[in-house]
Amino acid sequence: MILNSLSLCYHNKLILAPMVRVGTLPMRLLALDYGADIVYCEELIDLKMIQCKRVVNEVLSTVDFVAPDDRVVFRTCEREQNRVVFQMGTSDAERALAVARLVENDVAGIDVNMGCPKEYSTKVNWFLYTPNILSTLVKGIRRPVTCKIRILPSLEDTLSLVKRIERTGIAAIAVHGRKREERPQHPVSCEVIKAIADTLSIPVIANGGSHDHIQRYSDIEDFRQATAASSVMVARAAMWNPSIFLKEGLRPLEEVMQKYIRYAVQYDNHYTNTKYCLCQMLREQLESPQGRLLHAAQSSREICEAFGLGAFYEETTQELDAQRAKLSARTSEETGEPAEDTSGVIKMAVKFDRRAYPAQITPKMCLLEWCRREKLAQPVYETVSSWLWPALQPAMALPWDKSKKLAEQAAAIVCLRSQGLPEGRLGEESPSLHKRKREAPDQDPGGPRAQELAQPGELCKKPFVALGSGEESPLEGW
Repeated sequence: MILNSLSLCYHNKLILAPMVRVGTLPMRLLALDYGADIVYCEELIDLKMIQCKRVVNEVLSTVDFVAPDDRVVFRTCEREQNRVVFQMGTSDAERALAVARLVENDVAGIDVNMGCPKEYSTKVNWFLYTPNILSTLVKGIRRPVTCKIRILPSLEDTLSLVKRIERTGIAAIAVHGRKREERPQHPVSCEVIKAIADTLSIPVIANGGSHDHIQRYSDIEDFRQATAASSVMVARAAMWNPSIFLKEGLRPLEEVMQKYIRYAVQYDNHYTNTKYCLCQMLREQLESPQGRLLHAAQSSREICEAFGLGAFYEETTQELDAQRAKLSARTSEETGEPAEDTSGVIKMAVKFDRRAYPAQITPKMCLLEWCRREKLAQPVYETVSSWLWPALQPAMALPWDKSKKLAEQAAAIVCLRSQGLPEGRLGEESPSLHKRKREAPDQDPGGPRAQELAQPGELCKKPFVALGSGEESPLEGW
């Protein structure tokens, strides 16, 4: 049996609740800034997490858990390491233990979600599975284990469940004072939470008060006293304005959103998630001029511009690109690979993210379309010892991509950006390209067929170099 390192205290704490699509790194850091003591990540399903690989992201100074498709499933950083709780959805003890062991060195605690009203959680018979899952985790990892539940139809059944849970040895239990079929408009059952707190000896964390009870900081303590709980977990009130945790009172929403956006850019948060969280903050202001700009935004750059942070975006992304290039050069030196002659080469730290482009539109297609319109030679991509050499103006895409196809797309992005051309991203105007049908097989813009180079003095007068690799990158998950 492994003795748990119970460094995380659950008494008298303000806690950011786990919220799907909301509890990502930028929101967690913002909540900590405003006074939260503990922050939970969004619920992550064990089947998804167990496929992930732990990657140290030296550019962002984060630890990323990256899925096989290169998507970052969970990202954390040193600042929150002693205060972030990893919540998982699971119905299997061994799977839960495998995931907990994967992340335990990067988080402060592990939580099992037993209170989600979604189908995945409601299908689980918690009377049957809970003791085994929780006791397996308590015995198998060095971090405190907790769980989050909803109340059952009867008080008797609820108290029976929480007593069984306590006997597993968990450090605390969070209780959402509603039944699984109830929604925010239903009143929270403070008296049931109080009965649980009176019954158990472990800390009870009260949750579910945002709609009826919590509109300002002082309401949090009122809710704690009404439930006799040890601590309070805040969900929607914190989603609407994370400065709810601030003793001095709520900060102006514009200030809060700008601070959130800065974290989102600094930690390379995907723009769709950033946009979703900002929409939750704006709420009734979504029809305002700024709300309309946010609704129309199709990239992190456009979100920043909508909030007057365009210069911040450019400065931050340039710094991150420079750091990627520096790290890639250092990696090449450490691996002992021969230095390539890159004189006259345009270098950019880019990565092709398919989610940022419309269906059937890629940078390679945009580059091909532009070359045809300008009557230039079709780009040629040739693989030489895992280095990609597309035949256009010299350019280098950093860091390395995991496959030839992705590296070729990155090379096309470098060429397009160096010429100030649209690359086909969502929100960009490229009418002629969007009307073009999918290329025929013999017109593949990335085909290996050799093409005649353009005449001297035109754009396409030298080989175009893009750094790529078929090997797994140590920076996977950027």
